[in-house]
Amino acid sequence: MTDSSRDTDPATILVVEDSETNLYLLTSWLERAGHVVIGAKDAGEGLKHLAAAEAPLPEIAIVDVRLPDMSGFELSEQIKSNARTTALPVIHISASAVSAEDHAEGLRRGADTYLNQPLDPGELLATVTATLRYARARRRAEQLARQLLTLNEATMSVYSAVGFHSFASAATSGAARLLSSPAGAVFLSPEGQAVHSTSDGPTAAVRTYAARPDVLDRLLQQSLGDGTGATVTRIARGQWQALLGTGHLGGHIAMAVARTKRGRPPVCLAVPADALTGTDDEHLLQQLAHACALALEALRTYNEEHTLALALQRSLLPSDLPAVDGVDLAFRYLPASENAEIGGDFYEAIPTGDGLLLAIGDVLGHSLGAAIVMGGLRHALRAYAIEGHPPQQVLDRLEALLAHSHPTVTASLCLVLVEAGGRRVQIANAGHIPPLLVGPDGHARFHTPHGPILGMRAPHPAPTTLATPPGTRLLLVTDGLVEVRNTSLNATLDAFMEAVTTGPAGLQDLSDHLLDTFGRGKDDDIALLAADLRGS
Repeated sequence: MTDSSRDTDPATILVVEDSETNLYLLTSWLERAGHVVIGAKDAGEGLKHLAAAEAPLPEIAIVDVRLPDMSGFELSEQIKSNARTTALPVIHISASAVSAEDHAEGLRRGADTYLNQPLDPGELLATVTATLRYARARRRAEQLARQLLTLNEATMSVYSAVGFHSFASAATSGAARLLSSPAGAVFLSPEGQAVHSTSDGPTAAVRTYAARPDVLDRLLQQSLGDGTGATVTRIARGQWQALLGTGHLGGHIAMAVARTKRGRPPVCLAVPADALTGTDDEHLLQQLAHACALALEALRTYNEEHTLALALQRSLLPSDLPAVDGVDLAFRYLPASENAEIGGDFYEAIPTGDGLLLAIGDVLGHSLGAAIVMGGLRHALRAYAIEGHPPQQVLDRLEALLAHSHPTVTASLCLVLVEAGGRRVQIANAGHIPPLLVGPDGHARFHTPHGPILGMRAPHPAPTTLATPPGTRLLLVTDGLVEVRNTSLNATLDAFMEAVTTGPAGLQDLSDHLLDTFGRGKDDDIALLAADLRGS
């Protein structure tokens, strides 16, 4: 049945008429045509019917112009000024107010149609049918406009989903809001688990369950088969319950199944079949399912690429640190949240002929390209250090390497050479977060002098040499740990120094404490390299 085929179906009609004879005649004619009639003998009684919150509104009001408590014109004005009834069509009838001026006043004050009495039954019924057709078409257009807005919002939500749990919520609640009904969604998680999410209505919470492994294949058999695209299929409640183990959607089920490519898992949205009142609703559900399939495919592809990129990034970082006499080391590395782009943070500890070279850096940007540049810099750094170049020369050579291989890339890098014996360190900082040194007496300070970041093609100053008596603690971090949006870096560095000096004594425990305190909810990579210099 098309959406417009119901426009002339019988309706509930309010008739406000003070003449019992006329009310009887009108009711008889309308009821013989299949309509349901609510009779009222005056305007007050009519308004009472319209104000009854527990009852649905009638679809038409037939109002006599001459009423005992107020005129039909005044009643029409009240109907049209009330937000609940403003769209209710009003048909005026009158045996006395029959002039053109009367008709004009009635139409001005809220009537949609004006008929003179005595009435011809055929004309009355034809007028009712025409009024219903127009009013229902208008309501359907307004409803479709609201649904299109909801469809747009739901589509934006599924495309904005940053994980499979948020996708399940966006898809299921989107279908529920689109059709003002309970809804469900079935799709495949990145781990290959069939997922079934449900909602009891437009404002209800979304619940997610594991589904039987073969459910998506069976849903395809019921709908698309081997094809692609999107289609709406109706199945019995028993079939749905056998597939999903739940009957929460009620009786017969309408399910929209969509997929973008053969061989890829589909997405299914399901609602009670009676929630689809026409082809418009069916097309809207179909479009939402198709949008969900496209969004899920993009999310799945991103997840696969991100997993590969993250594995590559981790492979470019050292899995452990060397054991060096007189120096205890700890490191921590946390990639950005699973939904963020990978970054270019790196760290290194390299035994050399002059001592232990500690390094921490960050390639500007968050992308696979940044991670690849990071890997190249780290390997070059190791090579230059093993060749015996001092910190300043390492920076100069890395500067030349970036200028030659990646002229548009910049990176910050802090080098700390712990000289043999651990009594002195040389610090060469190319625009990185300053290293924190804590003396054996507990006094802490950031070493703030630094040169330009790498990639600026500017000369780097000579390193600073500092005495480090036994018991000195050194901490190097990337900005992901200590930068907080809308907070000054100095404030977070002060808080970080306070946490270091009051935190656990053990280096490993302290590293965990710092990540727990400063590393939660960050959208950037975090690297931390800590050293206790015991001397020898």
